[in-house]
Amino acid sequence: MISFEDADTEETMTCLQITVYHPGQLQSGIFQSIRFYNREKLPSSEVVKFGRKSNICHYTFQDKQVSRVQFSLQLFKKFDSSVLSFEIKNMSKKTSLLVDNKELYYLNKIDLPYKCMVRFGEYQFLIEKEDGQSLEFFETQFILSPRSLLQENNWPLQKPIPENGIYSFCSTQNTSPTEMDENEL
Repeated sequence: MISFEDADTEETMTCLQITVYHPGQLQSGIFQSIRFYNREKLPSSEVVKFGRKSNICHYTFQDKQVSRVQFSLQLFKKFDSSVLSFEIKNMSKKTSLLVDNKELYYLNKIDLPYKCMVRFGEYQFLIEKEDGQSLEFFETQFILSPRSLLQENNWPLQKPIPENGIYSFCSTQNTSPTEMDENEL
């Protein structure tokens, strides 16, 4: 028996909390293969794939509209940093992946922010990262949202990109000054 003093120090693990939503999630069983609310421990060397093909993807969606491999997450450590980071890569040839409002096409990848909205088709994923110390393992935890994550989190909707590639930041809201009493501050 190992004494308390000789036991290994328990390290916390980086965790990706992934809240998911799809408008047909209750009727179609799209997420039936995902275990919600449990933390799952994965080796840091694993590339975690999401898609339709169960023999390739760690997390599968029961939906023919989803690519065999839709996207992947891979853990890495930035140079001169002790914090683990993730990169997200679009693996679908047919569907672009939106990370916040950055559009990724096939094989495009970017560093995953600490908190971001990932979308394709009608799927919405709110991904939040909690830092940990372990370099050997990380965890995932899935939460099923009963409501659209875009509405629940007041996330800006994706604006179409015009042909010239420049967004127009015109607002339809009244931007004129409003008179306010100093006690209302």
